[in-house]
Amino acid sequence: MAKAKSATRRGERELAFQVLYGLSFTPARDIDDLRRFFRVSPDYLARWQDQEPPAYPSGFAWELVEGVWSKSDELDASITTFSRNWRVDRMGRVELTLLRLAVYEIMFRNDVPAKVAINEALELSRQFGEGNAKSFINGILDAVAKALDTGGITRPAADSSTISE
Repeated sequence: MAKAKSATRRGERELAFQVLYGLSFTPARDIDDLRRFFRVSPDYLARWQDQEPPAYPSGFAWELVEGVWSKSDELDASITTFSRNWRVDRMGRVELTLLRLAVYEIMFRNDVPAKVAINEALELSRQFGEGNAKSFINGILDAVAKALDTGGITRPAADSSTISE
């Protein structure tokens, strides 16, 4: 089976965002559900052109989707800590999805500098979000990054097990 077309990390983040945004309407019940949802994403299917995508997705976009999905409670707790007067259940789906994605990268991905995660979230916000959401997103993400830098919060230990196979 041929490999999917290569994509930039920005493109991979965009794919992850789109899949995670879709999950806000139709949540995955388990990892198999998550895989199926990822595999039928139009942007993912386009990368495989006329070929059947692998049963077990891999790559940066999948790692982001799986990570955000599996850590959503922790991510929401961090977002709640740094969003003054905003409950997670009152946030727009686009903004919440972008926040979860970026907070996941900041807290759980050692290979992504916090500034990169913030900048990428702001770019995706320009593309998909409301015009006034950028400062809201930036404020929360900046607070998360600063808290990590100053020791106000600590980066969770990396999991030794992974959901992917």
